[in-house]
Amino acid sequence: MLANGGRRRYACHMSIRYVDSPVGRLAIEGDHDAVTSVRWSSGESAGDTSTTPVLEEAVRQLEQYFAGKRTRFDLPLAARGTDFQKSVWNMMCEIPFGGTATYGGMAMALGSGPRAVGMACGRNPIPIIVPCHRVLGSGGKEGGFSGGQGLPTKRQLLALEGVVLL
Repeated sequence: MLANGGRRRYACHMSIRYVDSPVGRLAIEGDHDAVTSVRWSSGESAGDTSTTPVLEEAVRQLEQYFAGKRTRFDLPLAARGTDFQKSVWNMMCEIPFGGTATYGGMAMALGSGPRAVGMACGRNPIPIIVPCHRVLGSGGKEGGFSGGQGLPTKRQLLALEGVVLL
């Protein structure tokens, strides 16, 4: 017998759309109304995929971003995380194209510590659209990056936006 007894759905209908980008093949996932995830999907088979209008719009906006024609994303997002993580992700969305912030500066604004901000950045389920690549360590140091090839991918995204690291 199922614990839920068939009374409630455990998960929304999830759709996925793949897109090739300058930083690798990306899988964009979402439910009917919002983007829930962007992840690197090298070697993953497209298999049985379904899409939605919101995912098609996400692909269009990502293609514009990589072509240098978009500096801000305008998509409904539904990232799952703690309240603190969501506050960090919201703050990252306010960092302008070509701009950067530091873990320490964000931590001060949130009344937290830089490591906690770094952990929230590393758990960002919607990279690129929620621009965790724009967050640097003190003194303009790269910090970390968990997407794609790691720091080379972070450098590539920042270079696309005209940010030169020392």
